[in-house]
Amino acid sequence: MISLMIQTDRLLIREYDKKDAAGLYEILKNPPVHCFMDEKLNSLEEAERVILEKGRQGERFAVCLAETDDLIGELFADKEGEDTYSIGWNFNLKFGKKGYAAEAARAMMDALFCADARRIYAYAEEDNLASRRLCEKLGMRQEGLFLEFISFVKGEDGAPIYENTCQYAILKREWEQANKK
Repeated sequence: MISLMIQTDRLLIREYDKKDAAGLYEILKNPPVHCFMDEKLNSLEEAERVILEKGRQGERFAVCLAETDDLIGELFADKEGEDTYSIGWNFNLKFGKKGYAAEAARAMMDALFCADARRIYAYAEEDNLASRRLCEKLGMRQEGLFLEFISFVKGEDGAPIYENTCQYAILKREWEQANKK
């Protein structure tokens, strides 16, 4: 379980709060990519219940505008073993193309590497070009392409639709070299 509070120039990354329900509902009422389909929310009330659960997980964090504290996205960081983290993000598309996801992910990765991370990796579906570009912008290298790796949705006949998934990663020494720490 991770506990953190990070402030960047434009963002606040923190644990979830009850007031984040409307923002989370806005993001998950129509998930923009298949990998979040199992998190789809059908009502504000459901979002309020989910917020309570996310707050207890300690692996999911609200990304909010620093000026207003309004939720615009979320980051997650799942610790695996002693020193490896799987990270990911999901942002409200209304706030896209402003660099918020990169700013938030960079701050999260920096905090993880300053704590105990040796290696950070992320998955992105092959057709999720925005997440793939973000991984590359963060200095992560593509380590693999898993063909028909996972299914998040089903076809009209009920059969799973399998998606190709890219894995990206970066080591602490690579991060430090790229960021001159």
